[in-house]
Amino acid sequence: MTAAAPQGFENRTRYAKAPARDQIADSGDVAGLVAEVLADVRANGDAAVARYSRQFDKAELDRFEVSQADREAAVAELDPQTRADTEFAIENVRRFAQAQLATILPLEFEPMPGLHLGHRVIPIERIGAYVPGGRFPLLSAPIMTIVPGKVAGCSEVVACLPPNAHRAMIAGCHLSGADRIFRIGGAQAIAAMAYGTETVPQVNKIMGPGNAFVNEAKRQVFGPVGIDQLAGPSEIFVVADSTGDAELIATDLLGQAEHDVRTRVGLITTDAALAEATVREVERQLQTLATAEVASVSWRDYGEVVICEDEAAMIAYSDHVAAEHLQVHTADPMAFSHKLRNYGSLFIGENASVVYSDKNVGTNHTLPTMGAGRYTGGLWVGSYVKIATHQWLEPSAVAAVAPPAIRQSGSEGLEGHKKAAAIRFERMKTTA
Repeated sequence: MTAAAPQGFENRTRYAKAPARDQIADSGDVAGLVAEVLADVRANGDAAVARYSRQFDKAELDRFEVSQADREAAVAELDPQTRADTEFAIENVRRFAQAQLATILPLEFEPMPGLHLGHRVIPIERIGAYVPGGRFPLLSAPIMTIVPGKVAGCSEVVACLPPNAHRAMIAGCHLSGADRIFRIGGAQAIAAMAYGTETVPQVNKIMGPGNAFVNEAKRQVFGPVGIDQLAGPSEIFVVADSTGDAELIATDLLGQAEHDVRTRVGLITTDAALAEATVREVERQLQTLATAEVASVSWRDYGEVVICEDEAAMIAYSDHVAAEHLQVHTADPMAFSHKLRNYGSLFIGENASVVYSDKNVGTNHTLPTMGAGRYTGGLWVGSYVKIATHQWLEPSAVAAVAPPAIRQSGSEGLEGHKKAAAIRFERMKTTA
């Protein structure tokens, strides 16, 4: 069934190429199976993890944790250029995370004489980094979830990756600074990190993207442990006016579409000629793209090209989509970018391709999807720290805040609150 324009856009947009499926509806109901896995791992620990590793990953392991010797061996097996490129990306992500952390400052504030308020920036003690295996050895994946945690000062970073993941992924976890690495994937990995097992330590917060089962597991364990966000299949949209380059746009759309058959890709434009040219160009490039088996399905099912009546409609439609990756290809991309408010990460101008952020420029590629960019940003070093407030009062502050606190507690019928404020007020008066 071909999608209709979203509510409110019926008369302001039209499709040059409509999505054939609904990405959110296609997420499926995996909640029941995930709940069973979580309960089993919580009750039976390593034995349950081993059983699900055999069932889902066809993996028979005598131990889950990767030894130090095996970690070092995986690094030694890397092609020298691959290692150099990985370390280049690690350094860029580290530098950006350090710059971000420098903006998160402790606070001491005296709003009235004797009343001292403030907050501390406290690293989360132990975080879990889920590193997806995926169709390819995505060496950037561990970098994005592990490096910011080390920069933030987390005491321990625990990484989990599927047992059948490429060994280069183990090397990536090691080089990124993971304190412990476990070959456990899927919902069972989330359960192991959330609840702890005989060998996997319980973490305080779980980071990182994964498939529908990983995502649902994160949703269900939230509460006893924190999570970074719920991330669905990847997305890329381009907003472009008549200056857009169809070949460049098509190349970028397909570059993301090859991730997964459920990747959502799209162009939002005011120019009908560019829209039609981009559709043709995508079809042309698919004829020779090595990953077309995946990318063509993504394009067929979730690709969309939307023609908007004017710039205002283009901005409104983009903010409605709130794309994970949003590229700006307009005559003045910098000025246009300031008119946009909903996205995971913004790529300003034709030189700023998603591929650079995905791999090595330093910004994090773990980003909100499925409209979550309307209320949150992506993973960043601030996700690994807590901002915890504190206060202390001199007698002059007690004299100022106690009387209204006593009166308010009384009006609310909270006798204990009233007494807690009053006893300090009375003692302060007798010692003054």
